[in-house]
Formats: sequence, C-alpha cells, structure tokens
Amino acid sequence: MTRTYKMYIGGKWVDSCANETFDDYNPYTGEVFAKVARGRREDATRAIEAAAEAFPAWAATPPAARRKMFLKAADIMERRQDELVRVLSEETGSTIGIAMFQMFFVPGLFREAAAQAYSVTGEVIPADYPGAFFMALRQPAGVVAGFGPFNVPYILCSRAIALPIAYGNTAVLKPSEEAPVTGGVLIAEIFEEAGFPPGVLNVVTHSKADAPEVGDELISHPAVRRISFTGSTEIGRIVAEKAGRHLKRAVLELGGKDPLIILRDADLDYAADAAAWGAFLHQGQICMSTERIIVERSIAKPFTEKLVQRAAALKVGDPRDPTTAIGPLINEAALNKVNAHVQEAVSGGATIRYGGKNDRLLYHPTVLTGVTDRMKIFTDQTFGPVAPIVEVEDAEEALQVANNSRYGLSSGIITNDFNKALEMAQRLETGMVHINDQTVNDEPQAPFGGVKGSGYGRLGGKAALDEFTELRWISVQRTPRTFP
Repeated sequence: MTRTYKMYIGGKWVDSCANETFDDYNPYTGEVFAKVARGRREDATRAIEAAAEAFPAWAATPPAARRKMFLKAADIMERRQDELVRVLSEETGSTIGIAMFQMFFVPGLFREAAAQAYSVTGEVIPADYPGAFFMALRQPAGVVAGFGPFNVPYILCSRAIALPIAYGNTAVLKPSEEAPVTGGVLIAEIFEEAGFPPGVLNVVTHSKADAPEVGDELISHPAVRRISFTGSTEIGRIVAEKAGRHLKRAVLELGGKDPLIILRDADLDYAADAAAWGAFLHQGQICMSTERIIVERSIAKPFTEKLVQRAAALKVGDPRDPTTAIGPLINEAALNKVNAHVQEAVSGGATIRYGGKNDRLLYHPTVLTGVTDRMKIFTDQTFGPVAPIVEVEDAEEALQVANNSRYGLSSGIITNDFNKALEMAQRLETGMVHINDQTVNDEPQAPFGGVKGSGYGRLGGKAALDEFTELRWISVQRTPRTFP
C-alpha cells in the first residue's frame, strides 16, 4: 500500500490547507513511491509564522541544550541508516555509494552544528572617545528559508538548516518535489525525535506546479530574514533577484561545469580512477561532478583508454542492488537533456568512446573525446554520467580552458608537481580547488560554495556564521560625554 506523508509545521504533522496530495515517483520502476501533502502559499505562510513564533525562545535557548539535540539527531540518523538508505534508493534512484556518503556526512554535519552552537560570540572594539566601551555582538537573524534539491537530499537539505538552527535561528525547509520525503519529511522526523521544540524546524512539501508560489512566499514574507538556496543557476538567479528586491541576504549554491585538470606527470591509473569517480558517481547528478576532463595531449590517448575501461566495468541497473554503480536519472527531462548534449557534441565532431545510450532512465556511463568549447557538453551543466575529454598542449592552456566557463564551483588538479599545482589553484576561478583529487568533495567543517554563475556565500564551517547571524555594534558611555 502506498504511504501518504504529511507536512511538519509548528511541531505537528498536518495536511495541506487544500487537503490535497501529489504523487512522488520511483525513477527506476516508474511506480508511485508515495503520496505527499501538496502545500501551497498559505501552507508556506503558516510554516513561516510557526517559525517566527518559535524564534524568541529558541534564540534564548542555551547552547548546551542546542548541542545536546544535534548530537542526539546524529545518533538517530545513524540508528535509522538502513531505513534511510532504502527510502533514498526508492525515491531518488540513489545507488549505495552516494547513499552511504550521505549517511557518513549528515551525522558529521549535525555534530559540527552541535560544536558551532558555542561559536556565536563577539569582540571588544577599541574606542577613541574617553569613557566609551564598544562591543560587537553576533545574534541569530530570525527565520531562515531553506531550499533543497533532489539529488543529494539528506546532505543538501540538512545543510540548508542545520548550522542556522545551531546559531539560534528557526527554519522553514522546502525540499524538492522530486525528493520531499528524503529531503524534508524524514529530516523533520529526526529533529522531532531529537527533541527540537515545535516551530524550530518546519517542512513544506509541494508539487512541481506549486513550487513557484511556495518559493515566492518563502522569499517575500517579512518574517524571513535569510535564504539558503541550493539548486540550478537558472532558478538561483530568480531567487537572488527576488531576495534583492526585498533586501534579504541569500546564500546561493548553484550549478557547476567542474573541470579536472590532468597534467602529463600524473599517475594515469590514479587519474582514471579519480575521473571515473568524479564523473559517474550518482549518475553525474552532483553539482560538483567532474563535467570537463582537461588532459595534456601527450597523455590523452592512454588516459582515455584507461577511463573507457573503468566506464565499461560499471554495472548499470537497479539502484537497490549493492553492486550497481549507475542507477536511473531522476526523470525524463533529465534524460532528454543528457541525450541532447551528447548528440549535439557528436554532430559537432566529438566521438563517443564508450556509452552514449540508455535503457529507460538508465543512461550508460559515457566517454567523449574531441570536445570543444563550442559544444553544450562543454558550456552547459549536463547533470548526467558523461565524461567529456578536452585535450590541451600544456598547463597554461589547461588553465585557460578550465576558466573558460560561466560556472565556478569546484575543480581538481592531478599532478606530482605540488608547487605547480598550488600556483594553478590560485589562478583557477572556482570556489574550491582539490589538488591530486577529483572535484566531488565536501566536509561539514569546510567553507562550501562557488563564484561566477555557481553562486555566492558559503555554507559549512565557520564561514556560515557570517551568513546566518547579524553582527551588531553596541556602545556604552561609562562617563558623561561632553556635547558642543
């Protein structure tokens, strides 16, 4: 029997105001996985109001209490691991590799949030006027609206709200309509069991048709003071424009066309392993996926042969099978986009060295050579298991090709020359650079974010403190001041 999931608002599990649901599909079987409450603007409004009502008490909650709840949430997630992995596979087509990455990351994120509950501190500022005492204090901003995507829902939806809540903010989480259960409902269940007070975290689920009005309310409502958005650059630009209209700060973690540079002195077996992981993990449906492999021409042929061998060895099929490496893309639109990028590249002179085919939503791992900067496979985010190879003469040209992009999220350099790699890293136009590694990296304590079309602001680590708190100047005149 198909299960029906409700929204979580003000500490209660509730139906939508319209008392409607929408179908949430399993991308591998095509069957309805669940029926989920279909929220609309009025549901977003009551979630924001619940968060606003809970804010004063939560902001005044001692950090020790907040820490205890986050530590308990981490333990609960680890205890429910088998269930959470199963639901993730059924709702999003996740294979065991990316599922276990999330099971490792999110408890760590909650424990980082527990530690950061004590990081909301201030400083004493020197004052020039006699008898004056200056302080700079950080305080929680208020209600945070978190927008999460479908692809890595446990991580990206938890990251939208965990550190903000640790600092004393309350939150409304809007998961993707493609992952409302794993991206919202189950996270709320964990927070509820961990003892977070009613209204601290609220979850509004919605259909694709209702996403614009729910999102607009989460941006425009006066009680919302911060916005945390992870998603496409196209939607991120809309969010930024609306947030700017309302003079609200937003952290935007957007798309990428992440380059992996492989220099001629690299260990080719290691480079091929890294490239395969970066390009094919979770069917390439990661903002940090390696979407451009830039290789010095002198090693391009043997590197390509090794990458093809690795692509051919990957099992494609049922994501519930622990031996499956490549599961389904999330929906038909995603498949059509990948197909269009590959076919346009072939029409423009690229060659398929492996793959280039699909069975339903299962797109086989694909290796392309002869890729140029005139192709969409080079310029646009593909979000599929495709490894486009671009040949260059030397490291200098590799830098130019890597920076020839409107995106700037993550990048990697594989070489045995650390000094050269460090110099190149300083010139790469990406928010994150990984030397002797591929592009898919994330840890809770690190500042995560991009530049250019990949967004602005940083999620993770102490950098998040600046994003989700207000810095206030308070002065005390300890002796009477002389006025003219």
